[in-house]
Amino acid sequence: MTDIREQEMQGKIDELTAQNESLETENKQLRKQIEWLRKAQFGCKSETKKVVYPEEQMSLFNEAETEAKPSAPEPEVTVKPHKRKKKVGHREELLANLPHQKIVVEPDTMVCPACGSELSPVGEEFIRSEVIYIPSHVEVKDFYRKSYECRECRKQGQPAILKAAMPQPVIPHSIASPSVVAHVMMQKYGYAVPLYRQESEWKRIGLAFPRANLANWIIIATKEWLVPVYDRLHELLLEEPCLHADETPVQVHNEKGRKNTSKSYMWIYTSTTLNPNQNIRLFEYAPSRAGNCAETFLNGFQGYLLTDDYSGYHNIKTAGHCLCWAHARRKFVDAAPAYAKDTDAWANSLIQEGIRQIGELFHKETEYKDLSPEERYTRRLNDEKPILQALFAWAENHVGRLLPKSPLATAMNYLLSNRIELTNYLKDGHCDISNNTAENGIRPFTIGRKNWLFSNSPKGAKASAIVYSLVETAKANNLDPERYLQYLFEQLPNTPDLKNKETLNQYLPWTATVQENCKAIKNKTMNL
Repeated sequence: MTDIREQEMQGKIDELTAQNESLETENKQLRKQIEWLRKAQFGCKSETKKVVYPEEQMSLFNEAETEAKPSAPEPEVTVKPHKRKKKVGHREELLANLPHQKIVVEPDTMVCPACGSELSPVGEEFIRSEVIYIPSHVEVKDFYRKSYECRECRKQGQPAILKAAMPQPVIPHSIASPSVVAHVMMQKYGYAVPLYRQESEWKRIGLAFPRANLANWIIIATKEWLVPVYDRLHELLLEEPCLHADETPVQVHNEKGRKNTSKSYMWIYTSTTLNPNQNIRLFEYAPSRAGNCAETFLNGFQGYLLTDDYSGYHNIKTAGHCLCWAHARRKFVDAAPAYAKDTDAWANSLIQEGIRQIGELFHKETEYKDLSPEERYTRRLNDEKPILQALFAWAENHVGRLLPKSPLATAMNYLLSNRIELTNYLKDGHCDISNNTAENGIRPFTIGRKNWLFSNSPKGAKASAIVYSLVETAKANNLDPERYLQYLFEQLPNTPDLKNKETLNQYLPWTATVQENCKAIKNKTMNL
């Protein structure tokens, strides 16, 4: 009996020892993750901090900016004259689209200092250019209307007076002009300048515009003139072959039936960058993140939808739901720090291999960027489908050997559980493999949110969504957003029948007339 009891005890000891080792291993991994998360949350935020990753390729996924040199010299061309002349496109190109004022400096005297004779001009030489800053100024337009009378009709006892037709204002009974309203909108939604700061700036140049007035101008002008354009863009967006979608939280006050601390959402829907019908970026405010918000907005859409893995998108009836490969890759990148200090080479090699295989997909996509959708579709089936098959087989082979909750196992399970959605992009050459278009499109809103923190009302949030939509759509079509808004506020109040689609089509960002009047000046950068 003693021997049997000793064997049972020894068996329990062995079992507990094995469990303890397993728990210690798992605990070690969790501690490493906690340590990394603490450093990510509370540690040094310098983007120049060096982190050693398993493979050189991983540096592709770290955003690092090169710091400017404190004493950067003026741009100069230091090439040998006999080899190459100075290229057009440096300082001359930078200043080409600006008005130039010629300043000619004359000598102090027109008498020869040697003999006293009168000097004669022999030419002039260019010395330098200087950019002059002219502070903002405002002017007032006082509108008068001429009236004319027909004297002949008057003689016949039929007085006839003709009055000039007046252009309609953007906001009735307001002193705000199209240029002022466009500027207020652009400052807030293009440059993230909140209304209280704009109020101070207007006061500085001599006009006391309370922020309440500024807010009213935005809401009224949006409701009267921008909503029809937004609705037409919405109709055209639903005709696109592929769309991107994303969402981000926003806090809205004074919302009926909800606390001010409740979380609402701003959604963005964009056309694809791969051969779209038109470049469109639309925002929509919604009081929740429920899936029916996106479902309602996309009602009638029959193309492919590319998103992250948020479950609210899964039940939308489209041709297919595509998941973002950048998110899949990010999971492998995020797994690296948990193993960075003290793990075996086998685990590191798996992380490297996962990133390498996904990187092949992005490399192929770079090659296909300028192809037609049909050509891109064919090349993907020939080149990328084998890569995908090998990647999923690799994940299936290794995932069972990892701790179930480890970051690397999580990354592999994400691939395997979303295999269909991750490969749906192969079905249409318009589909992208990442959701970067939507994420980049929503970034201006997230930047602005840091400055104004919340919206005072649902009405203001909805107006914000529409203005953001027009601004970002203008940018996507190479327009100056402020010029475009001003153009709409000048034209639409004097345009009849804004419910007519053909009428509205004349004011969409890609039309020839709008492009001619609102084209953005090409940005040029140089070392100054």
